[in-house]
Amino acid sequence: MSGKRAKYLPDSRKSDVKNLLEWISSSTDLVLYIYGPAGVGKSTLAGHLSDELRSIGWLGASVFMGAFPTDTSGPETIIKTLAYELGNIHPPAIPKIVEAMNRCHATSLENHFEGYIFEPVRSLNYPQSLIIIVDAIDEWRDHPTFIKALAHLNSKSAVVKFIITSRLNLHTSRLPGLDKISVHTYPLLPVSTDIMKAYFEKYLETIPWVDGRKPSDADVDKLADLSGGLPVWASTVISLLSQPFSEFPPHEILSGILASERQVGGSEGLAELYCNALLRLFPSSEARKHFRQYLGATLVLQEPLSLADFSKLVGMPLHLVKNIHSVLSAIQTRLPHGSENKVHPASTRFHLSFLEYVQATPASTAANTLTVSAFDSHSALGLTCLETVSSLPPFLARQASSRSYSPHDIQPYAIKYWPLHVSNGTHRSHDQWLQTPQCSALHAIPTNVQPQWATLFIDMLLPEVEEAVLLEEDMTSILMKTADSLRKDGGDHWVLQVACLEVAVRVRSDSDEAWFKLGQCYYNTGNRTGSPKMYEEAALAFRHALKLRPATHPDQPSLLNNIGNALWSLYTCNGDINVLNEGISHHRNALALLPPPHPDRSTSLSNLGGALQTLFERNGDINALNEGILHHRDALALLPEPHPDRGSSLSNLGGALQTLFECNGDIDALNEGIFHHRDALALLPELHPDRPKSLSNLGGALQILFERNRDISALKEGISHHRNALALRPASHPDRPRSLSNLGGALLTLYDHSDNINALSEGICYLRDALALWPAPHPDRPSSLNNLGSALRSLYECNGDIDALSEGILHLRDALALLSAAHPHRPLPLNNLAIALSYQHEHDGEIAVLDEAIRIRRELLVLRPPGHWYHAPNVQRLAALLETRFALTGDEADREESQASQRDLANVDPLGSAMKQEGKIVHGKRTRTRTDCSCNTLTSSDPSLVL
Repeated sequence: MSGKRAKYLPDSRKSDVKNLLEWISSSTDLVLYIYGPAGVGKSTLAGHLSDELRSIGWLGASVFMGAFPTDTSGPETIIKTLAYELGNIHPPAIPKIVEAMNRCHATSLENHFEGYIFEPVRSLNYPQSLIIIVDAIDEWRDHPTFIKALAHLNSKSAVVKFIITSRLNLHTSRLPGLDKISVHTYPLLPVSTDIMKAYFEKYLETIPWVDGRKPSDADVDKLADLSGGLPVWASTVISLLSQPFSEFPPHEILSGILASERQVGGSEGLAELYCNALLRLFPSSEARKHFRQYLGATLVLQEPLSLADFSKLVGMPLHLVKNIHSVLSAIQTRLPHGSENKVHPASTRFHLSFLEYVQATPASTAANTLTVSAFDSHSALGLTCLETVSSLPPFLARQASSRSYSPHDIQPYAIKYWPLHVSNGTHRSHDQWLQTPQCSALHAIPTNVQPQWATLFIDMLLPEVEEAVLLEEDMTSILMKTADSLRKDGGDHWVLQVACLEVAVRVRSDSDEAWFKLGQCYYNTGNRTGSPKMYEEAALAFRHALKLRPATHPDQPSLLNNIGNALWSLYTCNGDINVLNEGISHHRNALALLPPPHPDRSTSLSNLGGALQTLFERNGDINALNEGILHHRDALALLPEPHPDRGSSLSNLGGALQTLFECNGDIDALNEGIFHHRDALALLPELHPDRPKSLSNLGGALQILFERNRDISALKEGISHHRNALALRPASHPDRPRSLSNLGGALLTLYDHSDNINALSEGICYLRDALALWPAPHPDRPSSLNNLGSALRSLYECNGDIDALSEGILHLRDALALLSAAHPHRPLPLNNLAIALSYQHEHDGEIAVLDEAIRIRRELLVLRPPGHWYHAPNVQRLAALLETRFALTGDEADREESQASQRDLANVDPLGSAMKQEGKIVHGKRTRTRTDCSCNTLTSSDPSLVL
């Protein structure tokens, strides 16, 4: 956190600080999420916590997101910045950070978190977690992607934890992937009136009052009341009163503030304060015009500039820039280093509530004169930058190739950022583009200067890259080649890569290649970040390319495949079935254009097969699954050994056949799936990164085979494979809890078959370890709780350990608490809890326990109506419980309900097949985690739990 921070008023957040420090020292959650309204003091508290943690050696890194240009700082950049701070505070972590620089280049965010944060912190071997503070995360465009990727570190809170501050309430924000993160939310409330009064009493003493006209006690009380407990309102008032060059004396400004009858309490009060302050600071319409020009430019400014350079960039006289720069210090809440002589991006100087106010729809005519448009500001700066590039001196073209020319004044800024400003300040429509001055300015750049701009641009961003030689080509080609250079460097410059391609499709809206490259850029970013917005933009760009590209184009199948994959990936984010269906349609069209023996046919078959399997998982259409299996078979046939993709194809087919067995009980499909899983495993050497997945897939399939045919050798082989998979997933591996759960479940299945108490005890140990690595709200936690609860009940059945039964009941209750009434998995822990409560009643005779078991059985009657295979067993168990209750209480209603339910059952199930199925649930059921997605990178996501 650079620059001047708001001072923490001693003890103003004493109870909050105490609560937060207790969480840090005792909680196993990965994230502490502090949220509250704008101006409540989140950043001040974050700064105080940073100081406190640094003083005791617990701070890993602390970063304020408002200090970064929001348009160009991607998630990879922020993670590297955190690593830089970590290395500064803890130098012994630097070697691991250097390793990450070599290993994590152009990889996923999860790898970045692992390499740049977790491994360096773990290498320190500290006895406590280090804390990473990310303040004002909602001020950053890419915060959803960053938060989603944190799930990778869920099981590692013993090494590193995160404190995040934001205005967003996680319970209502619906961020994608949030349910997979172990997070504790903490609402930060406004401070008390007494604290606000103490604040005003302290800082009003520092104001140079004219003629001793100080505020009265009543004035202080009203200020404290008007503040609504928001420190930003109070600090802004003090700042306005402190201006040495104001035309108005402090007591007149104070009188205007006290004239308000509205308590702040939210954005309206802040808006009124900002409006009145700006009208005082810029009283004339001409002054407000200059204010809008200045502030609009700082809103979109990407890096600090000197006052003189900013004056040239904006086209405003230097004396006006200096005056506005000075006057706006009255509203400034942050003071970056060197801000006296430089203009910084607005987010690094002003509170977010102020920046949102000046961009909001005005509520009055007066406020309308203060409104700023980011789009118009991008447009204006983009035009100035283009004109600057166009007017570069002729000798630049001769000297740039040898890198002997040093741009000066605003030339470096213009060279670096004109694509970004132009792409954000113009519309994509070609007709609209042709009418813009930016279009004319771009065409005015001399043809011999255009490739030299690209050389300087790449040199600024990638100085270590060997100098590219760009011939004098048209600007669209230059922009595409420049974007390619940035793509090869990984993900750090993806925003500027997109900007170059966005301009390219404006200049040549008829270029299918430019649209295709733009789609690829968005799609690759989506794969790195998981952002649905990136997949949406990718699909849109690919559709543009498809309209322009003739059907006979040799790359048409590749384009169709890319659209299909982008839409398939988007479906995994938003669940829109129409998106998935459109993706499948494009995959069909791609396949039709790739007849045998085209080398890309196998990939197209695999993609279509996987998408159809996803469709089956959504709507249960067995025809979609069968067709998907056919495509997987055809793909495999085109990949003979030693083709590098054969293993993933075998795994895909094996998984699809296993899904078919789970749907219709086709044992031949399961046996064939196991055969393919064996072949896939045989192709993966011991150290192959996909070997644990393949081991888990085979182990799970063999366990399913045992459940069908009771072949104990299949179960024992499956357990062996699960053990080997676990051995390849050490403590830091993100999939370790899945392997622990799989092995624990397989061992319990062995106990169910053999009554081997050692298998049961070992399985319980693994299930405990898995549960510890799946803290709430991880989506696998309910199944883990159910499995452990069921296992502990089995232990009670084995040795009569009532403590095990009591613990099992607690876990089953916790599982139900995490599953809504309509959740498809709810019946399983309900049934297991009813069985466990029956045992507890047998042990202690408590009528309340029996009543709860009866209530659960009744709920199951609703969830498992006549026609469901478990309806009959449940009726039998409910009747038995009711008979037990009648024997204890003599309540005839219990006997009548019992007899009525059994009569109904006899009508539905006259042959007693219910009791034939009863053996399925003697010990209850456990959920089974589908082990792993296949090794094939074409598979879109890891499957969720199945019953």
